[in-house]
Amino acid sequence: MDGTHEPVLVAECLGFLEPGRGGVYVDCTVGLGGHAAALLAAAPAARLVGVDRDPQALARAARRLAPFAGRWQLVAGRVGDLAELLAPLELPPLAGILADLGVSSLQLDLAARGFSFRRDGPLDMRMGGDGPTAAEIVNHFPEADLERLLREYGEEHDARRIARRLVAERARRPFATTAELAGAVTSAKRGDRRREGRVGPAPRPVPARRLEVNQELPELERMLGRAIDLLDRDGRLVVISYHSLEDRIVKRRLRDAARGEVEATTGQTRAESRALELLTRKPVRPGPGELAANPRSRSARLRAARRI
Repeated sequence: MDGTHEPVLVAECLGFLEPGRGGVYVDCTVGLGGHAAALLAAAPAARLVGVDRDPQALARAARRLAPFAGRWQLVAGRVGDLAELLAPLELPPLAGILADLGVSSLQLDLAARGFSFRRDGPLDMRMGGDGPTAAEIVNHFPEADLERLLREYGEEHDARRIARRLVAERARRPFATTAELAGAVTSAKRGDRRREGRVGPAPRPVPARRLEVNQELPELERMLGRAIDLLDRDGRLVVISYHSLEDRIVKRRLRDAARGEVEATTGQTRAESRALELLTRKPVRPGPGELAANPRSRSARLRAARRI
């Protein structure tokens, strides 16, 4: 599987990170190590720390990075705990931080992980081994909380209808597999499939539960809140998101840091308090060639900034 994993927007990541400058880079969602390997191959003077909460991913990444022995190390942990995870390593200010959010190919392709509605498997969806599973959430959350989750995280127009159907069906038999959940969602949806596109009506509620299971949005907020302080002057921050809620958080955080603090009395921004310079005014998207070679890249959005 390592050989088939296709990291997204690799050339664009390297272009913004500029690893040829040398220094220490952190891939705080190292996954299967695709971006990390590309960075180390492109810049012999660079060192890398890879972080991931998934022990299976870390094992795969270690094998992929083996040719670059002595220039990398891997750390198990959550992206939101980045500052705490790096503190014992006593690293210098970082030359760059990369976060490739979302689900890895390893997680999507293994039905037993329960991440994909296209492969029937247990309703798990945990990136690590801790916390509640998707089955526990869908079978025990009150109807109002399921509706909130679907509306806020899944941006689902039919949240109330779907939540009502899930509660009714779980009363007869608890949900155990991704196929059962996808079937219930599909039957609850309105019939206009043209509005849903070719992928059918089930996908949006699936990432909604994944985001809740793994607390991905709070983790992203925490990471962004600390990342700027970890960067050296001219250090780069590159974030790839796959969900509009993630991208919204990244856009707002980078924009606010690039504007600086606002004076309470005048409403004017203080230029001297600016921490970042935006390198992307709009998100960078995959080109036609990458989309053809790797359809999973279609929802990727890259934003980048430079520490000033």
